[in-house]
Amino acid sequence: MKKILRLAPALLLVAMFGLFPVEGKAETVGELSFALRKPYKKQNEGNPLYTQRFGADPGVMEYNGRLYVYMTDDRLELDKDKKIKENTYSTIRTINCISSDDLVNWTDHGRIRVAGSTGIAKWAGNSWAPCAAHKTVDGKEKFFLYFCNGGNGIGVLCADSPTGPWRDELRKPLIDRTVKNCANVPWLFDPAVMVDDDGTGYLAFGGGVPEGKQAAPGTARIVRLGEDMIRLDGDPVQVDAPWLFEDSGINRIGDTYVYSYCSNWQTAGNSLRLTDGAIQYMTADNPLGPYTYRGELFPNEGRFFGLYGNNHHSIACLNGEYYLFYHSRPVEKAMKISGNYRSPQIDKITVNADGSLKQVKGTMKGVEQLRPLDPYEPVSACTVSHQAGNSIRGEDGNTFFQTAEGSWTRVSGVDFGEGARQLTVQASSEEGCMLYVTLGDIEQPIAARIEIPAGNEAASFTVPLAAAGIQDIYFVFDGAAMFYTWQAQ
Repeated sequence: MKKILRLAPALLLVAMFGLFPVEGKAETVGELSFALRKPYKKQNEGNPLYTQRFGADPGVMEYNGRLYVYMTDDRLELDKDKKIKENTYSTIRTINCISSDDLVNWTDHGRIRVAGSTGIAKWAGNSWAPCAAHKTVDGKEKFFLYFCNGGNGIGVLCADSPTGPWRDELRKPLIDRTVKNCANVPWLFDPAVMVDDDGTGYLAFGGGVPEGKQAAPGTARIVRLGEDMIRLDGDPVQVDAPWLFEDSGINRIGDTYVYSYCSNWQTAGNSLRLTDGAIQYMTADNPLGPYTYRGELFPNEGRFFGLYGNNHHSIACLNGEYYLFYHSRPVEKAMKISGNYRSPQIDKITVNADGSLKQVKGTMKGVEQLRPLDPYEPVSACTVSHQAGNSIRGEDGNTFFQTAEGSWTRVSGVDFGEGARQLTVQASSEEGCMLYVTLGDIEQPIAARIEIPAGNEAASFTVPLAAAGIQDIYFVFDGAAMFYTWQAQ
């Protein structure tokens, strides 16, 4: 059994079910016998959105004042010598989901098992580049998750909540090469979905550059969806997007429809002054077009972060403000590996008075926190702005963190109001471990400590905590535990 600080039996009962007095000098975690894990994200930066795993091709849905981000689940691929190799995307059969209402603290809802023999859509071989929407169908709110079966078609899953559990009601692809106007699309992938103000759904998709058609590939499509969102209502129409490569987007901003996409890598000398691998946008008065080219929204992420690669985006609106979600490779860089393993990021979009979009600059700072976090309601342990050394467990929204010696989490901008008096956490630890809490900074004096005794059953532990105003809170572990929730009182 792991050697940890032990309490007398009477104090152990108090720690588990009542108040645990902190005695002795104001110690910091830096003075303890274990080393803190190093993060893959700087303390003063909001990007990437999370670091406990990778996540690419972010597709974003707003629901009830919260943004849900669904992503390709990039996983490290190893060669025969167990060395990390270039990402081939061939083994990706799950989708990641995170969400936030403040755009700084993100809740990890776990992986969604989509493709393959253990997946929801067993007919599919892969699950790339997801997007999602919600709509009231037959008087009931339903959620729809669209994904690519590699480059050969698009499927859709349904659920009664944005985090699942998900169902394959269609039991076959929604889009494949038998669909009219799709047989000649090289890449039937990269869906983007929009539900218009009248409740009509639209799906944009497609990509690829036929030989000799770099300037006008003609491989983008938009189709109207049926009332149930899992069937087509009409034939897909072509979008004449100049220098298209992949990565469709479709949005409504005011009374204008915006189609956005990633340009290809052969744009040299073009008259539109667009650049390679960049996000372009077009506008129309009708969701099916025709669309007119307006400009370059976001240069390739390599322009800002030094590592070039495919550029995949979503435009999302929250509280009347617009945001660009995209991916880059900061976690890969911090891990000192190379293989095109990607992570999600966010920066704000400025909509000009004439309806045009100001070009976005990619930053590591990201966006400001929209609202403080309320600690007086149960908070998932998987809601963090920063972390190090933890791994996600669970799925369909029922998730928790698996901790390790020296691992920690940070929740930013927590509003304790006039003052909290105690803290309750729910956790378990097979071998037992200590949990330390600090406020304001991880190197501040320990504000609370909890011994999690050996055992497999989750339990609640309550300790004194003096915290007031808006400040960050850190949870630091000296061993392996299952960390579920926390709440201030």
